[in-house]
Order: sequence, then C-alpha cells, then structure tokens
Amino acid sequence: MLRYLAQRLLALLPTVAVPLVLVFLLLRLAPGDPAAILLGDSATPDQVAALRDELGLNAPLWEQFGRFLGDVVTLRLGDSLFLGKPVVDVIPDYALVTLEISVIALIVALVLGIGLGALAAFRNGRPAGRVATALGIIGISVPQFVVALILIVVFAAWLHWFNVGGFVPMSKGFWPHLRSITLPALSLGIAESAFVARITRGAILDVVREPFVTTARSLGVAPRRIGAVHIVRVAALPIMTVAGLLVASLLSGSAVVETIFGVPGMGRLLLDAVGRRDYSLVQGIVLFTGLFVIIVNLLVDLSYSVVDPRVRLGRKSA
Repeated sequence: MLRYLAQRLLALLPTVAVPLVLVFLLLRLAPGDPAAILLGDSATPDQVAALRDELGLNAPLWEQFGRFLGDVVTLRLGDSLFLGKPVVDVIPDYALVTLEISVIALIVALVLGIGLGALAAFRNGRPAGRVATALGIIGISVPQFVVALILIVVFAAWLHWFNVGGFVPMSKGFWPHLRSITLPALSLGIAESAFVARITRGAILDVVREPFVTTARSLGVAPRRIGAVHIVRVAALPIMTVAGLLVASLLSGSAVVETIFGVPGMGRLLLDAVGRRDYSLVQGIVLFTGLFVIIVNLLVDLSYSVVDPRVRLGRKSA
C-alpha cells in the first residue's frame, strides 16, 4: 500500500508542477506591470522602477524562478501585492467558500447524473430512456453560465426564493448562508450532471452485455438484484473516476459562477489576482488547487479496491 501511494504521488506531481511553471512564465510574459498597477496612473517612471526593484521584479527571470521554487518548497508562497497579507493567510477564507459550493455541486451532479444515466440505460429504447438520453445531450450542450442565468430568472426574478449577489457568511446564520450559496452550487451541479449521466449510461450498458449478467439471468436471479448488486457495482468504477475529474472541473468552473453571483470564492479571487498581476497570489491559488486535485484523485484510486475487490492496489492482478 505504501509503495502504491508513493507511486501515485510521483505520477501526480506533474499535475502541480507543470501548471505552476506555466503560470509563472505566462504571468511574467503577459502585458501589464504589477508595480504600475499598484501605484496607479499618476506614478512616475522612476517610482515604478523603484517599486519594481523593491519587489524583485527587475531581477533576472531565473533568479525570480529560484525564489518562487523556494517559496513553494517552504509553503511560504510570499505576500499578496494588493491585499498586503501572506498568501497562506488569504487563500483559506476564499477556499472554504469554493469548497463548500463545490461539495454541494458535486452531490447534485452525482445524484442527478447517476439517476438520469441509470434511467437511460435500464430503459434503453423506451420513452423514458429516450427522454433521459435527450436531457443528457442537451445538458452537455448548455454552458454553466447559461444554467446560472436560467436559475436566476426562475428562482430569483420570478419566484423570489433567492437573492442574487448577496453572499451571507456562516457567522450570520446557517439558513441565510445556505440560501446564498444554493443557486451557485445548483448552477455548477446541474451543468456537470449531464456529463455524469452520459458516463453512467455508457458504463451500465457495457456491463449489461457482460457474460456474468447473462449467466445470472439464466440462473433466475431477480432483475432488480442483478441491477442493484452486480451491474451497478461494476459500473461504479468509471463513475467514481468521473467524480474525481469533476472536482477539477468544478473548481475551474467556479470562477464564472462566483463572478455571476458575487460570491467571494477562490475562482473570483483568481480572476482578480490575474487582472492585477498579483504573481504570488495567482501562484498560491494554482498550487492549492493542484494539491487538492491530487488528494481527491488519490482517494478515488484507493476507493477502487473497496468497491471492486478484484482491484488490488500496488500489484498486478493475475
């Protein structure tokens, strides 16, 4: 098990290393000067040059990269240029909001997606199955921001169940807080549920054609037992893989949804940091996101052996 964990961690390290290097280079090659943005339009060239020297932006690129690697290894991550705080102190508050929305969205995506996918597979060729398949196709074609706008029109403008743009922290009450993050979470979850439905339908249809299902039917096993015990359990592996991939998709898609609903999450923070050329903050957010995706994918890999005993971690099956 320990050997397997070490191998998986080594294999997943590029998930963090490659984006970090690309972000470091792209930020410094992109137009825009953090010192000029920080000082404003009234700053003189001498003032901008002095601030660039103070921030270490005039140093050679290899020297800046060396300092960046040192900050990553020590998890110091530097200070945010515009917030004036250490990055490690800024990220947690915003990350908690994004993670909370993402967890709710993941639950919504899995419940809706698995339900629609199972209906489309077990009722394949029937009216109910065709409707479920059509909904999955439509859902994949609709972007997240369109789903968000539809939910705003229906639940905020027409029904007045929710307010838009009024995030309420947990300290001001659980239910007001839950109402403020429900629409963003639903927007992300509904948009991703169509992808889950497609994968679920394909996985179940593949298992239905397996010889052991035919054998179970010939032995007189009840159809419900075949579906609930045999088919669903085997089909769960690709669905679990999709759940791991959804985490990365939800974190990346949260930027648009958080901006639409005015939620102070990590996606919105990343957009602001990129616009301001806040190098340290952008790099810290990318590092945190990469580490979180690695942990989630590692947990998904470890859960394979629990769902399907045929999977053996750290060794090849005979």
